[in-house]
Amino acid sequence: MTLKMSDIAKIANVSKSAVSLAINGKDGISEETRQKILRIISEQGYTPLRKSHKDISQGIGEVTFLVVTSSGVVQDDYRSLPFFNSLISALSLDTSRLNGTLKTVTISADNLANRLNDTVFSSGVLVLGTDLTKKQLLLIKQHVPKAVFLDTYFEDVVADFVTMDNYQGAQLAGNYIIEKGYQNIGYFASENLMSNFNERRRGFREVLGNAGIKVANDHFYFISPTNLDPKGLDLRKLGSPLPDAIFCEDDYIAIRLIKAAQKEGIRVPEDLAVMGFDDIFEGTLISPELSTIHVPIDQIARQALTQLQGQLGTDKWNPQKTLVATTLMKRESV
Repeated sequence: MTLKMSDIAKIANVSKSAVSLAINGKDGISEETRQKILRIISEQGYTPLRKSHKDISQGIGEVTFLVVTSSGVVQDDYRSLPFFNSLISALSLDTSRLNGTLKTVTISADNLANRLNDTVFSSGVLVLGTDLTKKQLLLIKQHVPKAVFLDTYFEDVVADFVTMDNYQGAQLAGNYIIEKGYQNIGYFASENLMSNFNERRRGFREVLGNAGIKVANDHFYFISPTNLDPKGLDLRKLGSPLPDAIFCEDDYIAIRLIKAAQKEGIRVPEDLAVMGFDDIFEGTLISPELSTIHVPIDQIARQALTQLQGQLGTDKWNPQKTLVATTLMKRESV
């Protein structure tokens, strides 16, 4: 049975117009509702019917979404993570609007060189660069001349990049925590090093430094960036006494911290304020709801395809490095 827009609306418990707004990336619904609808569309395998008019005169054709898995954030089950699931859904919808199709190719980082030699890619390739090292990125660039790298950024590499402005987002978070009156601040960092988290760390530290605040060594803690289970998270390792507020490099870390704190009878935000980054849907399902930094995934997807179209349309295309600004989501955990 072919799914209709009304079926998606019923599953999501929203109106058909809300589904239409989500699909077309238009304003009029909350980001929480948009992500919920896009997640359901992805899970149900729904393909929207297209109107007779087209966004461009010629279709973009088949686009490859290249995913390089590793032992870091992008593992074999990467689609179970809300950010990547939403990104793929947005890319698929926008590619369809451009009369194209999105094909996913997954390669293990351990076998990257061999697989690049053996794989035939589409004329245009979008690369999920979350965990990529500069060496790996340059290797892909050598094999795939028409490529846009998403969710990563290297200043000294000439290539097309589209990612959120991690530095600016972390500065938003730091300023907000300071404005709320917190001075004794902790930091939960990802144990997986990558460019996104490095930029968040740099932006947050600069804001605190400008305010004359420094994170104490025993209040700086490394943790898995994708584990929600509070088991194994010993808050005593944060030092005694606990900081008054903690910034987490992503929402998974923040949600896990809130669960661990509540398990030990620590009230959030009364005893401990918690700030996240990414604005995943799960952050609105906990109590208190998570204060975080919103990443505009739909805009990242549209911009990546715009830059890919630019590459495909002319041999004189100059690579662009696009940092999409983030916004502050004030909720109850800070």
